[in-house]
Amino acid sequence: MRRFLKVLGIIAAVFLVIHLVLVATSNTHLYKGLANTYFTGKTGPTIDEYQIFYNRHITPSDPSPWAQAAKYNQHSLAPQYLNYAESLQSCAFLVIKDDSLQFEKYWEKYTKDSISNSFSMGKTVVSILLGIAIKEGKIQSVDQPVSDFLPQYKEGFAGKMTIKNLVTMSSGFNFDEPYKDPFGSPAKAYYGDDLEGLVKDYAVAKEPGKVFEYRSGTTLILSALLKKALGKSISEYDEEKLWGAIHAEHEALWNLDHENGDEKSFSSYYATARDFARIGKLYLDSGRVDGKQIVPEEYVMASIQPAKLIDELDQKPLERYGYAWWLATYKGHKVFSPIGLNGQYVICVPDYNLIIVRLGRQREQEPGDKLPRDFFKYLDATFDMLKLK
Repeated sequence: MRRFLKVLGIIAAVFLVIHLVLVATSNTHLYKGLANTYFTGKTGPTIDEYQIFYNRHITPSDPSPWAQAAKYNQHSLAPQYLNYAESLQSCAFLVIKDDSLQFEKYWEKYTKDSISNSFSMGKTVVSILLGIAIKEGKIQSVDQPVSDFLPQYKEGFAGKMTIKNLVTMSSGFNFDEPYKDPFGSPAKAYYGDDLEGLVKDYAVAKEPGKVFEYRSGTTLILSALLKKALGKSISEYDEEKLWGAIHAEHEALWNLDHENGDEKSFSSYYATARDFARIGKLYLDSGRVDGKQIVPEEYVMASIQPAKLIDELDQKPLERYGYAWWLATYKGHKVFSPIGLNGQYVICVPDYNLIIVRLGRQREQEPGDKLPRDFFKYLDATFDMLKLK
C-alpha cells in the first residue's frame, strides 16, 4: 500500500509540475485543445463544436427566404465533381444565380437549417463591420491610425500602423501562423480563454503597409479596435447593422474566449449555408440591400481589389487579397470570396451574378499554393452544371 501511495504521489507531483509549466508559459489552452481533439479521436478543430465554447447569439430581425429558380435542384453535380466534393467531406454545396437558388445539396446530418463553423470567413465579417462603422462615422476611414483607438500602439513601427494595415494583413506584427503547432498563436487563440492577454505578447516588428503576411492575430487587433470605437461587442453590432439588414433567416453564433468575453473574431463564426450566401449577395450588390447602402460602395470596391502590397509568398505585387476578401481570376472572370480553414467559401462571380457556397471538413491545398485547389474545383463544377463559360 505504501508503495502504491508513493507512486501515486510521484505521478501527482509530475502532473503538478506540468501544470505549473503550462501556466508559467501561458499554454493552459492545451487542456481544452487536447480534450476536444486527440482525446476524442480528432486531429484539430471541427465545424460543429460551438457547444464547447461560450458564444454570442446574433439574431435575425427581418428574415426572408431565397427565391427558388424555376429549375431548382433539377441540375446535378457531374459524377467526378460529386465524388471530389465527397472525398473532402463536404457538408453543404449551394449555388445561387440571379438571386435565385439553383442547386443545393447537403451531406451527413446537415440541412439548410444547420449552422457550421466558417473559421476564417469570420475575418471577412469583421471587415464588413468595419465598413459599416466607417459609414456611420464611428471611424473616420481606413487611413486612421490604430493608436487613435488603441493607444498602446503609439510608439515605433506601431505608431505608423493604420486600420488599413490591419484589414489588409500588412500590420507588421510578429504573430506566428502555424496551424499544426499546438503551442502556436492560432491554437492559443482558438482554444484559449484570454485573447486580450494573448495579443499583448506580440509587437509590431517591421514597418506596416509593405508586405502581405496573413496572420490571424491581426484580426484580433482589428476587432479590439472596433469594440473600442463602437462601445459594444462586434456581435451586438453585427446583429444591429448587418444580420437583420441582409435578411438572414437563422441565428448566427460567434464563439467567445470566456463567458461575456471577446469574440474569437479570426474564426468561429457559425451560420447556415443559405445565410452565408447573403454576405456574398451584399458585396455583389456593391454593399446595398433593397436599394439601401449598408456598406459604403467605395469600401466594397476597395475590399475586392488587391491591396497595394508585396506578397510574402513570392515577393511579387499582391494579387490575391483585399480587405479580408480573397481574390482570383477564373476563365477570365473576376472572383472574390471569404475562405475558411477547412474549405469554407462564399465564391462570388460578378459577371454571372453567381454565388457558390461550400462548407465542409477538408480542403485541398499544397505548400506554396496561393489559393486552395478545391476552390477552383467548385467553380469547375458549377460552370459545368450551369453550362457557363
